[in-house]
Amino acid sequence: MGQTTGHQEDTARTRQRSANDYDAFAAAYAEENDDSLANAYYERPAMLALAGDVAGRSVLDAGCGSGTLSEALRDLGATVTGIDASAGMLALAQQRLGGDVALHQADLNDPLPFDNGTFDDVLASLVLHYLEDWAPALTEMRRVLRPAGRLLVSVDHPIVAYTIQEPRPDYFANTSYEFEWEFGGQRVPMRFWRKSLQQMLDAFASAGFRVTSITEPQPLPEARDLHPEGFAHFSTSPGFLFFALEAVPPIPA
Repeated sequence: MGQTTGHQEDTARTRQRSANDYDAFAAAYAEENDDSLANAYYERPAMLALAGDVAGRSVLDAGCGSGTLSEALRDLGATVTGIDASAGMLALAQQRLGGDVALHQADLNDPLPFDNGTFDDVLASLVLHYLEDWAPALTEMRRVLRPAGRLLVSVDHPIVAYTIQEPRPDYFANTSYEFEWEFGGQRVPMRFWRKSLQQMLDAFASAGFRVTSITEPQPLPEARDLHPEGFAHFSTSPGFLFFALEAVPPIPA
């Protein structure tokens, strides 16, 4: 009885904390992210494959977290700038990257601290599903891209997002769902936003982007032995959806 009550009290305290507060668990998340199946052997390699040859390109890592993707892009020869809303995550990114990557604290709901046409590429890796409204972020990403610049996006696959919680909500509604992640025994509250595929495509088009590819990659083959259960799952059920988009020039008035 005491254990049950304690668990209920812990869960209540967890829910009282604000969702998506990465400052509260930055170090634990970064340690997990560096070598997890979903990130190290699935999403991050797929994003880098989508980016291709970035040598000599100016790249914005939007939602850079602790800097693992920024580090890989830097090592491939890109000039990388990283932004994140979490000061704790940026501190970890600074430790990882030193002075090789310019880092800025910025919220994707706000104007970005860059001039028009600053970047060749913007990478938004597993970040847009934190936002209820994609329009402000996508408009700013389009603004800071050079003509014909690329936006590369990964998000939770809409099929996955709509089967996490029962009863299943309206697929076509823009709704949020809450859940808990656990890192090192610490439970942390998270909130993501669901969009249908059509809503995603409409948001990209409204912000001035043209879709060049939509992909559903699978984890790296070496994950079969390292993470056999997870590999079997992600090899048969999509986890993430990837978009490559091109900034479309505005139509002359």
